[in-house]
Amino acid sequence: MQEDTNTKPKYVKPVVRREEMIDELQHETTERLSRVEKDFADGFDAINRYTDTVTIFGSARLKEDHPYYQKAVEVSHMLAEEGYTVITGGGGGVMEAGNRGAYEAGGNSIGFNIQLPQEQTLNPYTTDSQTFRYFFSRKVMLAYAAEAYLFFPGGYGTLDEFFEILTLAQTKKIRPAPIILVGNEFWGALDDFIRKELLEGSHTISPGDEKIYTITEDLQVIKQLLDAHQRQQTEAVFSGEDLDP
Repeated sequence: MQEDTNTKPKYVKPVVRREEMIDELQHETTERLSRVEKDFADGFDAINRYTDTVTIFGSARLKEDHPYYQKAVEVSHMLAEEGYTVITGGGGGVMEAGNRGAYEAGGNSIGFNIQLPQEQTLNPYTTDSQTFRYFFSRKVMLAYAAEAYLFFPGGYGTLDEFFEILTLAQTKKIRPAPIILVGNEFWGALDDFIRKELLEGSHTISPGDEKIYTITEDLQVIKQLLDAHQRQQTEAVFSGEDLDP
């Protein structure tokens, strides 16, 4: 018997019609939008339970004996004593230290964790937490309506978050709030680059943009910046000024 040469091998997939492909893409888009919406809804529900929040950023790799871990504990302890709610990314390192200081001071200590293939474990020093599927929704919550942003030394993630907050402040897309860089030596090198290359060399930022942030390790200076910001906010409210960007 002659073999039927018109029979297609089993490994050859049938042609997908354009209409079927569009339907599949629309279905996947709808499902993804639903997941994104849930991330934002859960995030806003979590953060709206608190007022006077301060977000702390920094490396997940710093150990308990590192000076900046200890400094983050000290700073967040002070923030909690002053009545602020401390928010971090919920992981280890500086994030753990930020939660730990607030937790040990008896304050509100919030962790916004992220789902990863190799799961990031929520540190044990949170009084409340929320886990996000997407980095971008988590970043929105970390930036949303904070009274101040504190950046400790970190890697690409910390720098990404720093420049995003810096850009939002520069373009007035977030409410004015202190942006404080804790770590004179670490942030000093970046400050030199911003001033010499961006401001004076390439003129890619405007005069004054280099003053959006403050570099300090002094606990009293941090407290003074927060106190001054609170006074400005109170005066703006009583004067009827619209604070929303």
